[in-house]
Amino acid sequence: MAARKKSQSIGKKLLKLRREKKLTLKHLANETGLTTQYISQIEKGEVMPPVAVILRLSRALEIDSSLLLQEEKAKAGKKIDEDYQKRTEAYTYETLTPEARHKHLKAFKVFIDPKSHHKGVSYQHLGEEFIYVLKGKIEVMVGDNKNVLDEGQCIHFNSSIVHKLRNLSSKKAELLVVLYTP
Repeated sequence: MAARKKSQSIGKKLLKLRREKKLTLKHLANETGLTTQYISQIEKGEVMPPVAVILRLSRALEIDSSLLLQEEKAKAGKKIDEDYQKRTEAYTYETLTPEARHKHLKAFKVFIDPKSHHKGVSYQHLGEEFIYVLKGKIEVMVGDNKNVLDEGQCIHFNSSIVHKLRNLSSKKAELLVVLYTP
């Protein structure tokens, strides 16, 4: 239930911002490439959007992405617990740069459950992405190109190309992910 409350806080904030800007779901869908149904589910707190979706929504709303995450960070305080980190099935993240309002560079610590991948989710957003593997072994698909990274290895790529992550190891993978969005 706590994870649902967290998703509701982002959803409520998204709904409020969309209404303040007098945007319809259809308009926001056309600006992001997301379906109106998916955006509605986010606003209702039924789903928790991954980082790439928050970036797309923030760009379309012309806001800094940290605005959608800011309230959660304050509620969680210094201690980051599973409820705060949980975002999507098998995938969690924590923002490392919540104060980076109106900045192009964002950093996250990302966790992927053992032997799992982002079910049905691929990412695509303007800019560049840098991934450094802190723990585990991951597969990063950038378009049709497969990259396998062990602990201590990294990849830097054009994030406007569709990309997907998968944990190949039997332990939780931990990554440092840095995004640059123009």
